[in-house]
Amino acid sequence: MIIVLGSINIDLIANAPRLPQPGETIGGTAFSMAAGGKGANQALAACRAGRSVMMVGATGRDAFAAPALELLRDAGVDLSRVRQTEEPTGTAIITVSDDGENTIVVVPGANGALTEADAEAALGKAGTGDILMLQLEIPAAVVEKALHLARGKGVRSLLNVAPLTADAARLAALADIVIANETEFALLAGVATFDETALMTLHAKTGQTLVVTLGAEGVAAASNGAIQRAEGLSIKPVDTVGAGDTFSGYLAASLDAGIALPQALRRAAVAGSLACLAAGAQPSIPRAEAVDTAL
Repeated sequence: MIIVLGSINIDLIANAPRLPQPGETIGGTAFSMAAGGKGANQALAACRAGRSVMMVGATGRDAFAAPALELLRDAGVDLSRVRQTEEPTGTAIITVSDDGENTIVVVPGANGALTEADAEAALGKAGTGDILMLQLEIPAAVVEKALHLARGKGVRSLLNVAPLTADAARLAALADIVIANETEFALLAGVATFDETALMTLHAKTGQTLVVTLGAEGVAAASNGAIQRAEGLSIKPVDTVGAGDTFSGYLAASLDAGIALPQALRRAAVAGSLACLAAGAQPSIPRAEAVDTAL
């Protein structure tokens, strides 16, 4: 079982020829609304990858709550631990340029109402062999509590340090597997830019499995004293929103299925590439059959 404790959002997406500069207004070309939130995205990716997934989180009682959960429900994700609060459903305002780049403003809403009790509910029946997935769009105290509980229960924890917060380094030290992009890794490691020497240095210090996504260059990971590399697909991206979450979900699902890390990294990288070929964080997440065909 994969347990995802994290954010549930609605994404409001505006397409434009390019990203506006500060203070600039430009004309958009399209608008859409899609379910999102890093927690929900990763839960859906892990489920579409073929594993049993439970989502733990919160929504509001507003009109965004139902559509925020629709794709998760349709996929068969266990939503019994998703509760409603008086806060509005989390919202992300996203601008996507013609070259696939994006800017995102996230309003936490109900995600910020999660408490340590939600962490306890998430890990209540978990045990050895389960995987806990976390991100940083929910309160740091909730993430910290869940990581401590997971360690005590022998649950393997996977933390995606996005968005990078002031608590990221402290929380990352508590996880078994840490996923970061190049910028996030550099800040965690205290270096100017990513390189394999810095990756191995941090790995030797912590003993953790460290995974760094490198965009078009694929992914690098340090585990058991060695560097593993994997490539995605050569593509022309349509929308990169959700690619990192797809990678994280597929990595967790592959590890949950007993796939060795090198092959799990490759499968996750290919899934992340395919997610860039369609718009929207959740609608773009590929199903296992598409990923296996691409592999």
